[in-house]
Amino acid sequence: MSNAARLKRLISGLQEGKVSQAQAFRFLKDLPYSDLKFARVDHHRSLRKGCPEVIFAQGKTPGQVLKIARRIARRGDPVLVTRADQACWKEFSRAFRGARYDRLGRVITAANGRARTVGRGLVLVVTAGTADIPVAQEAVVTARLFGSRVETLYDVGVAGIHRLLEHREVLARAKVIIVVCGMEGALPSVIGGLVSAPVVAVPTSVGYGSHLGGFVPLLSILNTCAPGVVAVNIDNGFGAGYFANLVNRIGEK
Repeated sequence: MSNAARLKRLISGLQEGKVSQAQAFRFLKDLPYSDLKFARVDHHRSLRKGCPEVIFAQGKTPGQVLKIARRIARRGDPVLVTRADQACWKEFSRAFRGARYDRLGRVITAANGRARTVGRGLVLVVTAGTADIPVAQEAVVTARLFGSRVETLYDVGVAGIHRLLEHREVLARAKVIIVVCGMEGALPSVIGGLVSAPVVAVPTSVGYGSHLGGFVPLLSILNTCAPGVVAVNIDNGFGAGYFANLVNRIGEK
């Protein structure tokens, strides 16, 4: 049960006399955040944003990740860990039954119950090349965990544009399209010129030397002439998946 659902039940319980003031206080005192000394876990985020805090594992020890995850899970929220390595997954899998690890995307998830589909439309994740799939998978797992229906279309870059044009139907059906690309970063502009849906472009660090670790496709995307294309930071699949899920939820009740 999410924080929002718990809070609604708590208010109803207080009104009906089924919950004491002491019980309500115990719940509410940790609602803003839990102080773990090395981290302050933001339990209020799911109420403010609709999605709970996400754990960025890079730079944290497996033990720190696990302690944060336990606090999030204890409140009934789904757990998402990004940039998780094998050592982190080994520790996590012992503590969380049913957790999953996407090795390509380096993402750990623990749904804490059946995931609820909240988005109204389809989030389509497209890559220019196979080498861009790890970043794309981070976006896929993020959007799915938080309630969006997601489909993928991989390795359809401009070096063989016919591969993309075969899939005009799914491009037209998508409510939001995430386009993940390295090299020269041309694919978001191409797709942006074909569809009416917003396009979230993710430049990747895949490319040769003058590609500058993703800086070239980032600049290319920022200078696109196709309207409706926005960019997130280099290799930021999580940011793209989160944003696409927010767009997909527009209009939900």
